[in-house]
This record gives sequence, C-alpha cells and structure tokens, in this order.
Amino acid sequence: MSVAESQATSAKLNAKTPSGPLEERWQKYKDHVSLVNPNNKRKHTILVVGTGLAGASAAASLAELGYNVKSFCLQDSPRRAHSIAAQGGINAAKNYQNDGDSIWRLFYDTIKGGDYRSREGNVHRLAELSVNIIDQCVAQGVPFAREYGGMLDNRSFGGAQVKRTFYARGQTGQQLLLGAYSALMRQVDAGRVELYARREMLDLVTVKGKARGIVCRNLITGELESYSGDAVLLTTGGYGNVYFLSTNAKNANVTAAWRCHKRGAMFANPCYTQIHPTCIPVSGDYQSKLTLMSESLRNDGRVWVPKQQGDTRPPQQIPEEERDYYLERKYPSFGNLVPRDVASRNSKEVCDEGFGVGETRLSVYLDFAQRAQEYGIDYIKDKYGNLFDMYERITGENPYETPMRIYPAVHYTMGGLWVDYELMSNIPGLFVLGEANFSDHGANRLGASALMQGLADGYFVIPYTLGNYIANNTFDDVSETDGDFADVRNEAESQLQKLLSIQGDKTVSEYHRELGLLAWDHIGMSRNAAGLQKVQGQIKQLEEEFWQNVKIPGSPNMLNNNLEMASRVADYFELAKVMAKDALMREESCGGHFREEYQTPEGEALRNDEEFNYVAAWEYKGKADPVMHRENLDFEFVTPSTRSYK
Repeated sequence: MSVAESQATSAKLNAKTPSGPLEERWQKYKDHVSLVNPNNKRKHTILVVGTGLAGASAAASLAELGYNVKSFCLQDSPRRAHSIAAQGGINAAKNYQNDGDSIWRLFYDTIKGGDYRSREGNVHRLAELSVNIIDQCVAQGVPFAREYGGMLDNRSFGGAQVKRTFYARGQTGQQLLLGAYSALMRQVDAGRVELYARREMLDLVTVKGKARGIVCRNLITGELESYSGDAVLLTTGGYGNVYFLSTNAKNANVTAAWRCHKRGAMFANPCYTQIHPTCIPVSGDYQSKLTLMSESLRNDGRVWVPKQQGDTRPPQQIPEEERDYYLERKYPSFGNLVPRDVASRNSKEVCDEGFGVGETRLSVYLDFAQRAQEYGIDYIKDKYGNLFDMYERITGENPYETPMRIYPAVHYTMGGLWVDYELMSNIPGLFVLGEANFSDHGANRLGASALMQGLADGYFVIPYTLGNYIANNTFDDVSETDGDFADVRNEAESQLQKLLSIQGDKTVSEYHRELGLLAWDHIGMSRNAAGLQKVQGQIKQLEEEFWQNVKIPGSPNMLNNNLEMASRVADYFELAKVMAKDALMREESCGGHFREEYQTPEGEALRNDEEFNYVAAWEYKGKADPVMHRENLDFEFVTPSTRSYK
C-alpha cells in the first residue's frame, strides 16, 4: 500500500480515544458522554448476540438500565456458552498481597505482553475496570478462592511478577458465567430481556447505513427468523476453530462476525492467533478438539524435557541432572511463568530438536513432584484437583504419580472485528464485545485477561458507549418484513439451499480437517513467506472442491447439524485466506505471530516498529482482493522496546 493510499484509508478508522492524561481518559469520557433518560431507554430495543461473559453481562446491565433487550443464544442455555471453559482465573490490580501491583503495572504488563500492538487508552481502561469486576462478582456470589484469614486469594500467571489472578479452583470461567447468567435470568424473569435459545445469527441487516437487525436460523426447526432493534451487540467469541483442532468448543464459530464483515465491518489483525502452551497433546485422528490444562498449573508445575534426544525412559527413571528445565534455564526472571507465546514457541523448539516425549514425541513434561514434596499432595489437590481429574479421565494417566504431558495448541484469537474506543465497529450501531473484537490484547493475550475483558466490556463499558450512540442518533421505524430484511433473509436462505444442492462425496468434517491442517502448518505457531504464499492457493483450491463435492444430508427445515457446520466451514475458508494475507503482509515476528525470517540470533521474536506499528483492518471486497486499512498506534506513555523475560 502506498503512503497516499495509507493516508486516505486511515481516515476510515477513527479510534475516538479521548486525549489528556492516560489515567483520566475514561473518567473524562464518562463525564462528557451523552445520556439517555430512563423513560427514553424503554423506547429502544437492543439485540445482544451471544450469552458468554461479554454477552450475558451486557444484556443484564442494559436491561437493568431500562432498555428492552433481546438475547440470542447458540446453545440450549446461556450457561453452556464457551466462557465456562476458562479455567485459571481473572486478573485485577487489587494488590491484596502488597507485592507491588497497581493499575499502571497491569496496564504495562498487558501492553508489553501484547508486544506493543494495542491501544494505550483501551488497555488502561481495562486495567482500571479490573478492580470493579472483582467487587461486582463477589456481590453476585462468585466463590473465589480465599486465604485462611478469609481474604480473596491470588495466584501468578505468565508475563507478570505479581500475584493478581483471582480464581475459583480450575473452573473460574464457569463460576463467573454463573454470576453473569444469574444477573441475565433475573432480567428475563422481570420481562426486560427476551431470551432466544438455539438461534444462530446468519447475517446482519443494515438500514440507511446503521445496524438495525439480524437474521437467525432456528437450529431446531430450521426456520429463518428476522429481528429488528436500534443497535446490535456482537459477543460471539473468536475464530480458533478455523484450525479444526483447538481448545474451543466445536460449536464456537466465526459466522456471525464474518457475515458482519461481509456487510462492511472491518476485520482487524486476523493473523493474530494465540497458541496456549498447556494443552493435552493430540492422540489420534479421531479427535475433534483439544483440551486445555490451565496456565495456573505453571505456578507449581515445572516444565522439562530429557537432555538426551530420543530418550524413551519413563520420567521417574530420568535423574534430575539429566533433565532440562528449559524455561527456567533461558528465562530466570520469569521461569515457568513466561507469557504464553514464549512458552509455546520454546516447547515447539525442543520437540522439533528431538527432545519431545510421549509416543508422538510432540509433548513436554509438566511436573509437580517438587511442589508436592514441599507442601504435600493435599496442597495440589486443593488448588488443582478438578484439573488433575480431567487429565486422568482423558489420558488414563495419574498426574499425581507421573508428570503431565503437554503441548501447545490454538486457544484464543486476538484478531476480530475492528472497534473504536466505544467498542463500535465502523458500521454505526454494530458494537462488538469480548473476544469477537480485536481491541485489547495486541499480538498476544496474557493469561487471565480474557475473562477480564469480557466482563469489563459488558458490565462497565457498553452501558456508557451504547447510551452515547442512542442519544446522538435518530431511529426510523423499521419492519422485519420490509425490503432490507427480506433481501438479507433471501440471501441467507439461498446460501443454505446452495450448500444442500451440492450432494457430493466428502463430509463437512473431512474438509474442515484438511483446512485446519493447512492453517496449522502455515498460519499457526511458526510461519514463513514461502509457506504463506503457497497456502493461499491451497486454501482456494480446497474451497473450490468444497463447493463442488461436499455432502450434506437432510433438509433445511429441520434439526441439521451437518448444514450448520457446512455454513460455518464455508466462512472459515474465506477467513483463512485473509489470515494468510495478513500474516504474509506483516514482515515481522510479533507476539504469537512468529515469522521464521524475523528473529534475533537467540531465536526470539524480532519486531519491526518502524514499518508495522499499526492495526491492519481488512475491508471485504467480494470476489476482489480485500483492502487493508491502517490504524497507526501512537505510544505516548510507554516506549516500545524488545520484550525480555530473562
């Protein structure tokens, strides 16, 4: 892109970040934001798509304020949203341990952990709101772990040298979601939220340039349904399932966000994918997903491999002097608590060099023997018991007796729909919260910050920013049967009919698996220019075959899981091509995006701030190549530097 083009297109991306001292910006925004009086809030209907932490907290908060809310849930109950899978904890700068934590330090750790590829204003707001989230959740009855004296307990997570992570054993996401779910269902009972379960958003409806509605498919009956409102909140999570094998629930998908993208919403930093270092390794082709072992385990577990290549001895027979605790050796300041991208890259490296363990040699040990010897088995059981039970059920191995085997896997996506400071996309009235947006994590998410972002967006940000949008706009009456809605519905129906008409020979899962393998090999943990150029053609060729040869039994007017998955995989093909373009364009190693051509002599990521210190936001252009727009990142309060955890 030329300088002229860059200057012309960047005008489309106005971040709307307030000016002034960093610590005063959010308060300044709240002090001057336009308000909607309580009686007028009742006149407005808000559509909230998704019921995870961001969606449930937003729907409950807006209904409490007086808005009419319609909430759409992919599952049979909001309690089944994928937020329940988050295990380890949620960050907050409470500094209960008096160990040096502060809002500024949480802000700095998050900016640094994201490799200086996120906005200062957004991240500082997130750090500020973190302290409120804990109070909110405690008031809801979330059973956070407590110390002997009754105070809330904390543990450490990667990328930080303080204890700031609040937790509920290894099921923090589930407990936080139950808190948000209870707040949501209170509003459902009060009649201020209408809950629509088993609906999948297939498209966005815009009227006169504003987001005014959605088209959904009833997953039980197959019927297409239209819903109108004055704003749409998208809270549908990330797109990690493009890789087929990931820690995401199989129903988690990108369709809602991608269809908004095709209606004009920019998709930002699509190549920024987080690889989690602590997952149960792949065991066979029969698997459809991977299982996460919480990062919190690295508080007490030590990561190691044998010093001898190809060592097949059981771990108990390998003496201490023949073990390589490679994270402790290479990063003495942080040890096993380096950020996820650093831990993942080093685990892959030792396995690639022949030091991996297990049948596939693609795993490393996570060993709790030392901590158990120091504090006793009961200490481990109290803190991590449900995680150890889960590991044993899946692997058949007792982790109290033999070290866990772990390997990196796709977990979270930092990319997503572009949003400004108000969490609004470039389509007026379309707000994007939680993992579905790109905003707060840069090129790598620090552990325990996804739950923080989802709840901050839903409980504390959107009530102000949505109100500002409502107060400063007028809304014509729209009908769910008018031309705009009818056109979008017809397009959604045509695509479903097109998929069903193919009647080929290969299943949806076969195509999804092949696409996922291409994405993992070339747009996954490690990437290079040759592979990225090659994979774009391979994805296109596989996509063409998919549209000619996929086999989908059944009809559209029924419960049809194959049709659901085919519709989602069709979107994954389109997304994967943009991911490869984005990764090829970014000629640097940054956070979880490791380009083999750009690394230091020590093998660490080599960033290029001079040329790539910006957010890449892609505009959909139909059959033509997408157009990239830049939002330059200006750092006024921190100085980007080479990340070091040594």
